[in-house]
Amino acid sequence: MLPNSFVLPDRPRVVLDTNTVLALWLFEDPGLVRLRAALAAGRFCLLAREDCLEELRRVLAYPQFKVEPERQAVLLAEYRARVECVAATEAIQALPACRDSDDQKFLEAAVQGRADLLVSRDKAVLRAGRHRLLRERLRVMTPEQLEQLMRQNI
Repeated sequence: MLPNSFVLPDRPRVVLDTNTVLALWLFEDPGLVRLRAALAAGRFCLLAREDCLEELRRVLAYPQFKVEPERQAVLLAEYRARVECVAATEAIQALPACRDSDDQKFLEAAVQGRADLLVSRDKAVLRAGRHRLLRERLRVMTPEQLEQLMRQNI
């Protein structure tokens, strides 16, 4: 549930984790149509670090997804063209530590990029968003919560 007081800023700065990117552009989740359209229209400033993009490249190649190499390259290139790259600076000490080190880079990218939102379905990432070291810096929410927020802010 989202707090009623949160209003999306104009062109919010957003980090999407890999699973959210896959849901939006590989699987074209029908529940995320509004979000996908808003992203295509440039209503959000997407942020990513090179290590986040590298994870996306690796995951697109997973055999279980059966994505042809040409389509992998297109999806990655199209996503890369949408994002503003955030420089990976030294690790930020005042952040909650994720059990899964693959999740940590998304928290760091969001803080380093001064993101308004980090969008993820990962329960550990969502839990980290409620941590006292992070909750004042940015909102962490699911893509479904962002869809709901977009409906409320129209």
